[in-house]
Amino acid sequence: MSIKKWLKAAAAAVVISLFWTLLAGLGSGGMLNFVESPLRDLMRAKSDAERQPHPAIKIIKIDDYSLERIGQFPWDRSVYAELIEQLAEAGAEAIFLDIVLAEPGQNPDADAAMAEVMQRYPNVYLPVVFQLVERQEAKGQLETRAVLYPAPTIDAPKAQAAHINVMPDRDNTVRMLTIGLRDQEGAMVPAISVALANYLLEDDLKIRYDEPSGHWYRGDKQIPLNSKSQVTIDFFTQPREQASADTGYDSQSFFDVWSGNIPPEYYEGEVVLIGPYTTGLQDEYYTPLSRTTTMFGVEIHANMVQSLVAGAFYFDTGLPVTAALVLALTLLGLLLFERYPGRTSLYVYGGLFLVYAAAWLIVYQFFSHFISFTYPFLSLTTAAGWAVASHYMQERKERSRVTTIFGRFVPRSVVDEMLASGQDVKVGGQRRDISVIFVDIRGFTPMSERLQPEEVIVVLNEYLDLCTKAVFNWHGTLDKFIGDGVMAIFGAPVDLPDHAAYAVRAALEMKRQSDLLEQRCLERYGIGVKFGIGIHCGPAVVGNIGSEMLRLDYTAIGDTVNLSARLESNAKPGQILISGDLYARVQGRFLTEDIGPIKVKGKEQPVQVYAVLGEAENAAGDKQDRREEHAG
Repeated sequence: MSIKKWLKAAAAAVVISLFWTLLAGLGSGGMLNFVESPLRDLMRAKSDAERQPHPAIKIIKIDDYSLERIGQFPWDRSVYAELIEQLAEAGAEAIFLDIVLAEPGQNPDADAAMAEVMQRYPNVYLPVVFQLVERQEAKGQLETRAVLYPAPTIDAPKAQAAHINVMPDRDNTVRMLTIGLRDQEGAMVPAISVALANYLLEDDLKIRYDEPSGHWYRGDKQIPLNSKSQVTIDFFTQPREQASADTGYDSQSFFDVWSGNIPPEYYEGEVVLIGPYTTGLQDEYYTPLSRTTTMFGVEIHANMVQSLVAGAFYFDTGLPVTAALVLALTLLGLLLFERYPGRTSLYVYGGLFLVYAAAWLIVYQFFSHFISFTYPFLSLTTAAGWAVASHYMQERKERSRVTTIFGRFVPRSVVDEMLASGQDVKVGGQRRDISVIFVDIRGFTPMSERLQPEEVIVVLNEYLDLCTKAVFNWHGTLDKFIGDGVMAIFGAPVDLPDHAAYAVRAALEMKRQSDLLEQRCLERYGIGVKFGIGIHCGPAVVGNIGSEMLRLDYTAIGDTVNLSARLESNAKPGQILISGDLYARVQGRFLTEDIGPIKVKGKEQPVQVYAVLGEAENAAGDKQDRREEHAG
């Protein structure tokens, strides 16, 4: 690969990488987070065997059954106080009421009862709600508009209040736990899942916030958070999954527990979450587990608690690693696409895709890191598209160059037809019926002796130019220049009906133009120039001869070519000699003179020869029509 091509590929890699890195850095998770997130959801999805709900986490449901028996919501707060007291006295490890009590209730005695419960039992928690700025596009700490703590009439200690904010991603799916938020006074308020998880963790694994470093830890290991203090959670239950031997959190109806149908001792040593479990209370969200069935908020909090207890966190490698991967994969792809163009590049593309996909899986499974998949893959795809377009443009440029060069030997129509055939140029030939013209300057040697070399070149170029134009005008193929001579073929490589007549007309045009050239030479140099032309038709082998790897010449070989050359050598200045075979094909269309048989070198028998004098009057009318018909 040349340095120029390498630099071109490197420049393209930089541009492509900058584009996709820019998209990866916009917003939260990049512009294509809606594609990346579902891929990660698939990776973190658990099988039925892996989904083992924590046995110490239990849910008490405020469901339709309870609403029918206790009454319309909201309930008097004394109902909550009574149930919480029963659970606490029965030895529940921790109790969380997922009901926002931010305003004083209508019954002061009920608020007083709740206050008494909160003061007596330090393992009872109430929710704090952060009212966040609606559009959280900026990176860094989440912006807060207001913070709703439990009402002052409840007198809940701040240590027993934790936030319950559940923040869906852009696709309205909950994947992340915001582990902590700062209130308007600067105090760090942990998520309720943090407070409850600590009741299930050993002392050396408890979750804590380190103020000096600004990091959250589970034991001595830092929890990997994004810029908004969020960590991705696992889900151990399906939405609204009923408890069974292996799946679903143990969940009971609020009324059954409150009324004593289920004894409070059932919850001894357990972490209990009490919350809405009906669509009418509007506390439900979509999760990665289903895009059709929502999960109630109390279920989500239970899964968050278990995620923190399990501690199976993964690290998002972040934008710098994504940018490096994008650049590396793009540059490698472009270099390989340049090295292996065409269909092979498709295999290269597929191979790179499979290798990167395998690396993506390995890094997650064995190192608990998520590297970006979407942006490196799209940058590789863009690189493949760029390579295809670049190769196409190069081929078009090369085709144009070859067409231009080849067009100096054959008419453009012949070039286009040969390219359209799609056939490769190979050594070998085929037998074709053609007409061959040989043209030579008469008196070239004396003229060369009298004129300066520069003058000779001028005359020779003018002579060769007019011969070439005449050949092309009549759809012939310029075979070669032979010193001061010209060889041309009519009827190959593209079939040319009536090629004998076209050859004769090209010769007549040469004769007319040579008369004009002779006048110019007489005026300039005082010496005239005339042509001798010989034409014969018949079978010949036409094709490429030479070295297939180094150089090929397209030419005709056979007796037809030899006889045409012999006729040219016998032609007098200004004379066009044709064979008897060619005369038989064009008889009546040209004015001719019977020269009679002549002896030519290489032939045992004399050859009948005719001299062409001009166009016959009855043929002149259709000459232009035939010429235009072929050109069309």
